[in-house]
Amino acid sequence: MIPDFLITHSGGFHADELLSSVILTRLFPLAHLIRSRAPEWITPAPDRIIYDVGGAYDPAAGIFDHHQRGAPLRDDGQPYSSFGLIWKHYGREYLAACGLPDDHVEALHASFDTGFVLPIDLTDNGALSPSGPLASLTLPALLETLKPVFDEAELEADDRAFHAALAIARSFVEAGIAQRAAKLRAEAIVYRAIEAAGQERVLELPRGMPFRPAIVKAGADHLLFVVHPREKDWCVTGIRRTDEGFELRADLPMVWAGLANSELEAVCGIKGASFCHNGRFIAAAKTREAALALAELAVQEALSDGI
Repeated sequence: MIPDFLITHSGGFHADELLSSVILTRLFPLAHLIRSRAPEWITPAPDRIIYDVGGAYDPAAGIFDHHQRGAPLRDDGQPYSSFGLIWKHYGREYLAACGLPDDHVEALHASFDTGFVLPIDLTDNGALSPSGPLASLTLPALLETLKPVFDEAELEADDRAFHAALAIARSFVEAGIAQRAAKLRAEAIVYRAIEAAGQERVLELPRGMPFRPAIVKAGADHLLFVVHPREKDWCVTGIRRTDEGFELRADLPMVWAGLANSELEAVCGIKGASFCHNGRFIAAAKTREAALALAELAVQEALSDGI
């Protein structure tokens, strides 16, 4: 069905129907977006998709609300918002419309659901309540700051603010998809590099890219450092042990910490060594040969320390 109308509620808006609108307006760009609670609009009909309003969830009838008794739940019992429902039924089409390869759509649909959609669903349903200094800086909170203020009395204020917020919400969805799509492309490159490296402790990549997820998935526990070119030099990077925190499988040598150029060259004995961060998680060199030499020297020290 290609709808003529995309219908959500009028009045104040929240992240879930804004983000649902991002998906639906990309898929159905010629449809008119209507914000209303009038019965003649929120009653299912063949020419419309209704979401976050209407008091029913019936995909066949094109209505996707979650406020009613007996609202739909995920397989694990967690609640949907309208965004989760729209993503469930239209997310794959959206990803295909974004030009993703067919073999990436399912993985990306799942990862975006877990990392982006689900937190919106939980927050909208009150099942997740961010707290602390960053609570007002979550995406749902920031989108709600775009609502009209209490004494902005024009009849069109809510709709005008909704459409302004929709453009901003769209940028976050598109960026989130692009980042996850890039990680899938990077995985394929990293897997090939791991295969080429064999049991070497240093992984060389053709450019900077997300590498840790693929290293973990490949079970390449032997790897300690990654080397890759940057715009004007080469980089040696440690590999974090976990997704959270900054502990590395191996640190760069202590004596390199905070040194640069001739001072670093003098300490490590490698011409072209140009920088080592004081935190010992990244170093730089002017040439590929120097970067690989730095990495191998760091491996030797790490192994001698019992890593």
